[in-house]
Amino acid sequence: MTLAHLFTGILPKKRESLAIFFLLIFSLIGLFLYSFTQVDLSLTITRTSFWQPIQHAFQYIGYFNRPLSTLFYLLIIGMLCLSYLLFLHLARRGDVTVRTVWFVIIFIGILFIFSYSAFSYDIFNYIFDAKIITHYGENPYIRKALDYPSDPMLSFMHWTHRTYPYGPSWLLLTVPVSFIGFSYFVPTYFLFKGLIILCYIGTAYYLQKVAEKLRPGTGLTTLVVFALNPLVIIESVVSSHNDIVMIFFTILSIWLLLQRKVSMSFLSLIFSIGIKFITGFLIPVFVYMTVKQKTQKTSDLERPLIVMFFLMFLAMLLAIARTNFQPWYFLHVFVFASILMNRRFILIPAVIFSFFALFQYIPYLYLGNYDPPVPAILQTLWIVPLAFCIILGIILLFQQKREQ
Repeated sequence: MTLAHLFTGILPKKRESLAIFFLLIFSLIGLFLYSFTQVDLSLTITRTSFWQPIQHAFQYIGYFNRPLSTLFYLLIIGMLCLSYLLFLHLARRGDVTVRTVWFVIIFIGILFIFSYSAFSYDIFNYIFDAKIITHYGENPYIRKALDYPSDPMLSFMHWTHRTYPYGPSWLLLTVPVSFIGFSYFVPTYFLFKGLIILCYIGTAYYLQKVAEKLRPGTGLTTLVVFALNPLVIIESVVSSHNDIVMIFFTILSIWLLLQRKVSMSFLSLIFSIGIKFITGFLIPVFVYMTVKQKTQKTSDLERPLIVMFFLMFLAMLLAIARTNFQPWYFLHVFVFASILMNRRFILIPAVIFSFFALFQYIPYLYLGNYDPPVPAILQTLWIVPLAFCIILGIILLFQQKREQ
């Protein structure tokens, strides 16, 4: 079998579509390479002599030539956003196939399992929380990383002063993975990334099925809107936040409910809540949908999804009021926006804000700290775009109502 036969049905046939496809692939590879500029200076991934000078070269850009690092980041994000919009345009026109999109999603999963978690240290905390059980035999709800000062992971971890902040579901998933890793950092790191990436792929799969159920023919576009969005890629598969795991079980629960598997649906939702609690806001909607299913043969799915979108938006605002805005908080909102293809007043502002959310990393990449005036800059970088997107959403809502 030749290489041409292998890619038959995957590569777009039109020259314009093929150029966009390769622009996206090139942008993803650029993001993969850029992730290594952020490897913590205290972390040695491997002592192999071949890798050491390469790692130091990447770290030099990220830590000692910050203007260049910031420029690279802006170029990569710009290419990702552009290729995303162009790819979305191709999907809406029918110029790419489901097979093409799934090839890109699987490519993302395979590529970024080997990337560094460039914009977050959370995955190290996930690993250590499970390690407290599997290696130290203690309770992470009581013990914290600082209680084990001789552990080598403390040299590159952040937030070592906190105890385990998540629900028991996350431990049910991560403790077995930690056991398989035998307390060796590198294999455990890749296993954790693999778990999170599988949930990213699973979310894309069930999101496509839910979209087709809601409005036949929109599954492919919904798949592109969510799975190829730069914010989703960076926060899910690069930074490896466990939010995508929570989201996976939420979308799975919606699909199970649509299949009238009520018990399994609520188990999946409860498991999702047991990861990061925030999806508890959705319980009233699930109860409403269950009652409607019992009283009607067919039930309206779009309105409950709109309510879920706004509930997650409210939950995001409450989380911001309690701490600060973090880009991955918007994943909880964006996943529901991506299904509502015909609701422009939701989808368009959500896509725009997802781009602006990535600007949150620019001040740190350029300055290397969060000292004043960085907090004020970061606040401006999310409040102004959010206000703009809300106003845009209201305008699009009235425009859509006039057109109906």
